[in-house]
Amino acid sequence: MAILITLGGVPLVWHAGAPELDDDVLDASTLLRMSDGRGVNMHRYQKVTGTIAGQGLMPPGLDGLDFTQPLELRTTQVSNVVAEGRVFTPKTTPRPDVAPWAFALIDGQWIKTACVFADGVITVADRADAELYQACWMPVYSVFAKRPAKSQSTTHSWSIPWEEA
Repeated sequence: MAILITLGGVPLVWHAGAPELDDDVLDASTLLRMSDGRGVNMHRYQKVTGTIAGQGLMPPGLDGLDFTQPLELRTTQVSNVVAEGRVFTPKTTPRPDVAPWAFALIDGQWIKTACVFADGVITVADRADAELYQACWMPVYSVFAKRPAKSQSTTHSWSIPWEEA
């Protein structure tokens, strides 16, 4: 079964076009300079923002969603962390329908390695010969999205801007 991007429980099927997903950081922070020139980051919050777009044989089928309320966005864009340790706390919530996975760097090659996700923590199986470990997951967000901008010619084009709630 294919793993698809979903918005508000509606899968973005391939007939609506292969979705292009981008994300970026939306934050409220300012770098201030002290009298001695030292920088201090005044940080209030950090959220994720992005766009999903596609062009296909049919529209994405999202006209039944209530865009005035937060919607669940399940992405297929991989998030990952690389470190020497084996225990990782993801900064975003992994999709509940796609288990996190892991790799160990052994002799310059990333080798798939077992891992367990429990209580918000990914624990990678120990490999005695590992130099580094990598934990991977596909995030899920609660987002405010705008109704898709659509156009129709020989194909249906659509674009959905979103921001983490």
